[in-house]
Amino acid sequence: MDVAAARRRVLAFQRWMRKHGVVCSDALCLDASEAGGVYVRAVAALREGDVVATIPRRACLTPRTSGAAAAIEAAQLGGTLALAVAVMYERARGATSPWKYYLRLIPDREPVPLVWPRDEADRLLAGTELDKTVKQDREFLCEDWNECIEPLISSGELGVEPDDLSLEKYFAAKSLLSSRSFRIDRYHGSGMVPLADLFNHKTDGEHVHFTKSEESDSDEEDDDDQSNADSDQEEDDDDQSNASADEQPTVKSSTSKPSGEGHNDEDLEMIIVRDANTGEEVYNTYGTMGNAALLHRYGFTEPDNPYDIVNIDLTLVTKWCSSKYSHRYARERVSLWSKLGYSGCTGEDAADYFEISYDGEPQLELLILLYIVSLKPDAYDKLVSVAHDLIGDDDQDDEQDTVDSFAKVVGVTRPAKDSEPNGVEKLPDVKKVLHSESICSALAALADIRESLYGSNTLEDDKEQLQACSPVSERNRYHSLVLRMSERKILGRLRKHASSWSKTKKRKHV
Repeated sequence: MDVAAARRRVLAFQRWMRKHGVVCSDALCLDASEAGGVYVRAVAALREGDVVATIPRRACLTPRTSGAAAAIEAAQLGGTLALAVAVMYERARGATSPWKYYLRLIPDREPVPLVWPRDEADRLLAGTELDKTVKQDREFLCEDWNECIEPLISSGELGVEPDDLSLEKYFAAKSLLSSRSFRIDRYHGSGMVPLADLFNHKTDGEHVHFTKSEESDSDEEDDDDQSNADSDQEEDDDDQSNASADEQPTVKSSTSKPSGEGHNDEDLEMIIVRDANTGEEVYNTYGTMGNAALLHRYGFTEPDNPYDIVNIDLTLVTKWCSSKYSHRYARERVSLWSKLGYSGCTGEDAADYFEISYDGEPQLELLILLYIVSLKPDAYDKLVSVAHDLIGDDDQDDEQDTVDSFAKVVGVTRPAKDSEPNGVEKLPDVKKVLHSESICSALAALADIRESLYGSNTLEDDKEQLQACSPVSERNRYHSLVLRMSERKILGRLRKHASSWSKTKKRKHV
């Protein structure tokens, strides 16, 4: 969609807002970008606390307000599945839908990996944090569609063509919900909130937050942050903006109470939380997310994102340990580590993994596992013999618990001449023990194995490809390269840490 078409649709959407009681401050301008998307900019200075938009709940597209509400309730659908059906149904109604001008303004789908061609997603995301995730998404959504939506199509209850609720349309609707839906309240659940989803995202740079009435859901405030937006565009009518919306709503009493159906119809609000000057784009935020999460849910990345991480699966550590020693050796060492109460993070597939932070710092539990793996046979046997006595009554809920637990392990496994009272009671002391040459060598090896998952291309190859890549015409490739490069840089920092720790140890022994 070109700029002129996008502006026509913005104008039509603005007329729709006035008709449905959506109030947008005159200090905001919805405008079209050169790429045909919509964004929000300030045409007057905005100050913290300013209410720049109010949106009646009845104007939101939810499973309760959709014309498909009865069928959704009869089919006992809930959550985002119900919302996806509501969005597909209203799209199918076309010009007869009450949300036609809103739905014409936003894209049919967001450019998230879920809706990329399957072979392209497999190729571009190979080795990245999204490789397995997107495949699982497809599998789970296909199951949902087969079990819940196909029977709804067969029933004919909605009175739309089967193609309007196809698997492809379901994927498209889910892509919109992942980037644009907001948690409204207990009655409505999550919904599409016109205007709120037109503010683009900026990490640590948001100006506006989506809020709701304090009275409507005071016990749900922690859930208020489920939404986002990222607007681009796509269909046909007039006047103003496309962008991205927000995620961590602040709760503030609303000022107007239009009448409406449902439980509480108090207006939702957009409130300025950071000053914006005239001419600036007004941003929302989806929260503090790394590039894997941003690309997964919103379809874009940010260069040098400080919230990026890389995960190293426990299976990868076990594979390395097996190749260096033996399968039995790896199984026994990992089992002892687990028996002592340690664990990594757990993914949706219940598999353990370890996080490597943006600066290349490995998760403490990974270092402890490598410590146990590197123990000499006599120290290992001694630890096995007292393992039952070292298991605490409580889970290791925080870092200090892990430090305290590891101090006991060190007390058992270090030679008497190396043991010092209170020698590893604090994290810096623990890290000194965990920065041995053998552990540093293991970290470097794990970084190499993890990076090999990206294929034969090097980081330098990726840099050259990114420089020659268009973020508009080659959007999928561009953002997958940004993601892969950010992960490779973290692995490089991990290697650098391991190398510097090892050199420090060697100097101390000289």
